Amino acid sequence: MAFTDWYVEGPSFGNCNCGYSCPCQFEERPTHGDCRGFEVLEITKGHFGDVDLKGTKAALLYAWPGAIFEGKGEMQVIIDPGASDAQRDSLRRIFHGEETEEEATHWWVFRAMCDKVHDTLYQPINFEADIEGRTAKVQVGDVLTSTGRPIKAPHGGGEHRVRIDIPGGIEFSIAEIGNASTTANAGIKLNLKDSFGQWHFLKHGPGGIVH
Repeated sequence: MAFTDWYVEGPSFGNCNCGYSCPCQFEERPTHGDCRGFEVLEITKGHFGDVDLKGTKAALLYAWPGAIFEGKGEMQVIIDPGASDAQRDSLRRIFHGEETEEEATHWWVFRAMCDKVHDTLYQPINFEADIEGRTAKVQVGDVLTSTGRPIKAPHGGGEHRVRIDIPGGIEFSIAEIGNASTTANAGIKLNLKDSFGQWHFLKHGPGGIVH
């Protein structure tokens, strides 16, 4: 099957309600039984067909009552209003897993496992992140606020740095892991405190991660 030629890359940050090891990455059940969180991406290089996506920003909120693979979830895309109509349509299709090979990206999987897709929101996205330093600050209009920082061991000793390496991953190959907190009052509500934070430089196309 032929897909629209698309590609996006840029810094990505996310926060979910699980512990620092994020059991989903190890094929285990969520820390608290359910899964909910968000991710944000600033596209520094990208296109969807003839549409240039450089400089656009989008976020995705998600929630499942159990493990992701059990389905019955919900999701909502938020796009920075600075995007043109063509860019908005392109981002919405990419984040909904369209024009993508089956199971090739986490966006495809998320959409397949969601029964409910909330209307896309258009809110200004302010996003700052230092991937290697494991810091982030996100403000999405009046609907979402998130921060990220390095993990600090309870016994002291300063910052703790750890990464997750998945050679065959569908979301990332290597991600920096840290501490994150998020509140959101969009279609999906979030109240996350000192849980799994994830930083990586995303590179995706119709066939999944681009190496």
